[in-house]
Amino acid sequence: MTSETTGGLTSEQLAAFWRDGYVVIPDALPPTTVQALLAETHALLEGFPLSEHPMTRFSTGEKSAHVGDDYFLSSGDKVRFFFEEDAFDAAGSLTKPKARAINKIGHALHALSPPFAALLDPALNPDLLGAGSSTGSVSAGRKESHPAAIARALRFRDPRCLQSMVICKQPEIGGAVPPHQDSTFLYTSAPSAVGFWYALEDATAENGCLSFLPGSHRWAPVRQRFVRADAGGTGFVENDGPRFPAGDEYGEVEGKGEDGEYKLGEVKAGSLVLIHGNLLHKSERNLSQKGRIIYTFHVIEGEGAKYDERNWLHPPAEGFTRLYRD
Repeated sequence: MTSETTGGLTSEQLAAFWRDGYVVIPDALPPTTVQALLAETHALLEGFPLSEHPMTRFSTGEKSAHVGDDYFLSSGDKVRFFFEEDAFDAAGSLTKPKARAINKIGHALHALSPPFAALLDPALNPDLLGAGSSTGSVSAGRKESHPAAIARALRFRDPRCLQSMVICKQPEIGGAVPPHQDSTFLYTSAPSAVGFWYALEDATAENGCLSFLPGSHRWAPVRQRFVRADAGGTGFVENDGPRFPAGDEYGEVEGKGEDGEYKLGEVKAGSLVLIHGNLLHKSERNLSQKGRIIYTFHVIEGEGAKYDERNWLHPPAEGFTRLYRD
């Protein structure tokens, strides 16, 4: 870890990420970008046809098994829509308008939706911190997007964006998400995932913001993996590979578990939260009248970390999206 600013993150932000396993970057997106992403989200929610939809529900794992049908499993290179479990009555009919019933949109917004793809474009979302530094990415001859500069600050050699999602956390029916680690779902050997989580609306305790178990990335092993099952669908299996990233700072601590003291992560619209793949985090139900729309994508290491073919998400023919463009 370097003590000087080289772009993407300040030295204080970098230190906080390695110490706590997450860091909040306020105002990472200007209001104009936030509004453009919200406008795209609402257009997608209003525009998809119910007549062509298999009515796939996305389970957060709170009430039932995670989704595993073909509509979900083949969504890695598409833009698809997944309903909240509580958006249906006992007979299976929607109880909300479709735009107020979707849990998430995924999983290739970063590649197929121009407003979301723009976040990875050096010209449209540049690394302003690096541009203002004598040693930063722009002045060093690498014109980079802000996410690419962050990945470089986090020591990624070949960061690849493998999935992206809008998560709506709908009013009244937004489901709770139990404690989990992102590397369970996006496993590499060794674990390398980092989540980029952008608030497009204010995330509060009232509407189901995230909560984090600070420092748990250093001692919480990735015990399970979410994979494609041999008989079809998906399931969890024991992780027989590395359970931590490489480094002496990582290692299981006896007596520590997911029931520790979580820290509430209330953030304003435009904020970016970086989340280490081993960090335990969760969110509560949204029973309020106010939604909580966010955009998130995940990055893994493309050099020296094996992406396992058993993972539920299969790469497109052209491979996962590169963040570095030089």
